[in-house]
Amino acid sequence: QVQLVESGGGLVQAGGSLRLSCAASGRTFGGYVMGWFRQAPGKEREFVAAISWNAISTYYADSVKGRFTISRDNAKNAMYLQMNSLKPEDTAVYYCAVHGSPFRSYSDRGGYDYWGQGSQVTVSS
Repeated sequence: QVQLVESGGGLVQAGGSLRLSCAASGRTFGGYVMGWFRQAPGKEREFVAAISWNAISTYYADSVKGRFTISRDNAKNAMYLQMNSLKPEDTAVYYCAVHGSPFRSYSDRGGYDYWGQGSQVTVSS
């Protein structure tokens, strides 16, 4: 059974940092693009970042570019999101996901086949 589990969320003051982790089990995702999405209350789930299978290419939403860094460790079947200079508008539930559709963009949530349960990130002002 495939399972993605996020961890590392919490409450932080504006300007602070958090590091999210995503641990995958049930199968190996070393050959797949993986990504992070987030969903704030009353808003749609939005793309945050994605990383190619070999970690050579990374993609970011404009809103997080320069502040967030995505990385992965295929040997551990894990992915990470380092979040720096956090802002109150970064408050959301963060989800990790595995991309499975070659015909859909990495920023399109419809292209992701597997999702974690989410980790709450709250940034206070």
